[in-house]
Amino acid sequence: MILPIVAYGHPVLRQVAEDITADYPNLQQLLADMWETMYNSNGVGLAAPQINRSIRVFVVDSKQIIDNLEPDEKNDYPGDEGVRQVFINAHIATLDGDDWPYNEGCLSIPKIREDVLRPETVTLSWVNENFEPQTASFTGITARVILHEYDHLDGKLFIDHIKPLKRKLLKGKLDDISKGKIRVDYRMLFPK
Repeated sequence: MILPIVAYGHPVLRQVAEDITADYPNLQQLLADMWETMYNSNGVGLAAPQINRSIRVFVVDSKQIIDNLEPDEKNDYPGDEGVRQVFINAHIATLDGDDWPYNEGCLSIPKIREDVLRPETVTLSWVNENFEPQTASFTGITARVILHEYDHLDGKLFIDHIKPLKRKLLKGKLDDISKGKIRVDYRMLFPK
């Protein structure tokens, strides 16, 4: 089932999400709905707070980015094969490498894109959809998508990483999004 994406200004996007247990109700259906919702809205990642659930769950498909790179772009992300993965109860172990810029967007903040600096590599601990413990390091564009989604679990948005003046210039557009004055080709849930 395709779920509405929570728009900027909704309080759930600023909450710190909670870890869940293996008996979380209808978890497998929720994950299936998250994948369907993400692909329907042309996303590469989706965090549970974006579908109005303050839980530490996100899905990432950076494989589609890597697979669609132009031949001359392949060298931009050495060692990054992309992943299609579920992350539950994720916690960052380490951040490594130099910060590098990339023009990010967010399904909850449609039609706004800004350059954001993030570290090259992230090492995470999490459990998969079967609640099996995992630890791995990710680099390149995959690390970026993971860090973007991870921010949602901590109540942060990509616009929090841009300079205050730039954010001030975006205020009108952000206010319009929170008031529902935006047209997108996917369902959204706007703040009351």
